[in-house]
Amino acid sequence: MERHEIPTHLEVADRALLGLTMRQLLSAAIGLALAYGALSDLPLPFGLRIAIAIVVIVAAAILVLSRPGGRPAEEWTFVLLRYWTAPRVAVWRPRERDQHARELQEVFLTPTPTASAREVSDAA
Repeated sequence: MERHEIPTHLEVADRALLGLTMRQLLSAAIGLALAYGALSDLPLPFGLRIAIAIVVIVAAAILVLSRPGGRPAEEWTFVLLRYWTAPRVAVWRPRERDQHARELQEVFLTPTPTASAREVSDAA
């Protein structure tokens, strides 16, 4: 009889390189590319370009390595953007009734005779 292993840890992302997930590696690659672009392409003095590149690398490292509350930093970014765009005040007002809406009607159902009541009426 063959044995089959049941997969566990299905909600855990696979580690690709250096203990980082593919999402983290992609974020790190984007951060490094932005830092390289800031260092090589910006028409600024060299010292300022290095400072900008260092800020970009630090921001990318924080984005990749930090997991506050067990969630990636980019998820918290979307939560923060959603919070900023959501309305702050909610006002409840009763809905206006539709003038053409049908009024509730009371319906009476006549009771159907049960089997024992039928037998009594048949016997009589």
